[in-house]
Amino acid sequence: MLALTPALTGCLVHTHSVLKLRPPDVVLNATLDQLLTQVDARYSQVQSMTATVQISTSTGGSLQGEVKESISLNGYIIIGKPEQIRVILELPLGVGQVLDMVSDGKTFKMLIPHKDCAIVGSDVVTDSSQKGLYSLRPAVILDSLLIHGLQPNQIVSMTQDSRVIENPQKRKDLIQDPDYDIEFLSQPQGQVASTLHVIHIDRTNLLPWRQDIYNVEGKVATQAFYSNYKKFGEIDFPTKIVIQRPLDELGLTITIEKATFNQKLLTDQFELGPIPANYVVQNMDDPASAARAPCVARAPQSPR
Repeated sequence: MLALTPALTGCLVHTHSVLKLRPPDVVLNATLDQLLTQVDARYSQVQSMTATVQISTSTGGSLQGEVKESISLNGYIIIGKPEQIRVILELPLGVGQVLDMVSDGKTFKMLIPHKDCAIVGSDVVTDSSQKGLYSLRPAVILDSLLIHGLQPNQIVSMTQDSRVIENPQKRKDLIQDPDYDIEFLSQPQGQVASTLHVIHIDRTNLLPWRQDIYNVEGKVATQAFYSNYKKFGEIDFPTKIVIQRPLDELGLTITIEKATFNQKLLTDQFELGPIPANYVVQNMDDPASAARAPCVARAPQSPR
């Protein structure tokens, strides 16, 4: 004990500098019940949405050794609850469409006019070998844009954590930003419950900044990051949504330029009509058709 005395009093201590973190100027408190009520309220507020957007994609990562990023394309996203979504992307300079996709929550249809091609299939991937952009089904986009709250057959828990963010207005000003993490789990089978999704809520504004969605194997299938919130009437909605699919090494960035909420939508806004006779059709639920891959549903690649 006497031998340890110099070390304990600091005589043998070496000190080095690290970047100093500071707490945010405002930290809000909330109970789990209050947060669940807010999540439900935000979901209920949106019955429909029509948005003018810019969308870009990225494929690849550490497993492939490279990342390919698409150019950013202008387009539209139309959402009608409970599960209808339409995505339209246009070629630069308005010379035509890259794709026109619609889903009713069960199946989707996508037309790619500049390739005389169509892709159809289930909203949920039924073949685990389908990777990359082929795994990016409409349900992934819809679940990322509209965050679901607690369902009757689920249980929930809450923990607290923090992340380090940079102050955009001051260099080298690092903020230790606290958050609430709400974990939604399935009903236990015996003593085992599975994580379904986790919502990370920023305690400076009590708005979600991230959502993790898990697959049946307990792996994170989708991560959605939310930023640049803007008020649309009474609705706080993020104008930048970054969707990451880590298992597929796929990313999608959606930037909302304009949006209107809860306007009445026409029925034909979610109808594409019959596929033209000269189009090649790829059925993602048919292994033989999917393997032939007559068209690739991706945006033109940038030369980077």
